[in-house]
Amino acid sequence: MRHRSRAPGPGTEPLPEVWTGRATNRMQWVLAAAGAACLALGIKLAVDANWETGITALLMAVIGCVAAGLMVLYGTLAFVHLDVTIDREDLLVRCGHMGLPRKRIPLSEVVQADYDPKVTPHQWGGWGCRWRPEKGTAWVVRRGEGLVVTLKNGETFTVTVDNADMAVRVIRDRLSRSSTDPVPHV
Repeated sequence: MRHRSRAPGPGTEPLPEVWTGRATNRMQWVLAAAGAACLALGIKLAVDANWETGITALLMAVIGCVAAGLMVLYGTLAFVHLDVTIDREDLLVRCGHMGLPRKRIPLSEVVQADYDPKVTPHQWGGWGCRWRPEKGTAWVVRRGEGLVVTLKNGETFTVTVDNADMAVRVIRDRLSRSSTDPVPHV
């Protein structure tokens, strides 16, 4: 974890000006390999097939294998890891190596930050970007600790990230500082 320190907070270590955290799921590489194998099978079928007989069935198999392979590859590679950054103004979550999907939450919209020691894919219906009406939105790449923020509109956002307790401390510090800052007069 990279961060720049400033004055000590209520815990034992100083709170960073910019906090970064990550959650990684190495098991996703196995699923990515399965997606690559499916894609390779589709390409092999297209190259080695006898296109003179049964073209419809062969075309469906090729398109199906290639499409399934691409979807599995993107779905798994996008959620191999999550990067979380908290600066003075925003909570930013980026997925995978390309940083897509990404979610930016202004800290001015956050009313509460909590630590959840046990976030599981089972609670949310699997890995990835999830939504459940009774729980809110979650980005889950592995089982373990997570950060839960409650927004002004009542929605909650949960993200799995290592050292989530420090992320909670940083957000709470930002929220307490913003509530004590004087309002500028115009």
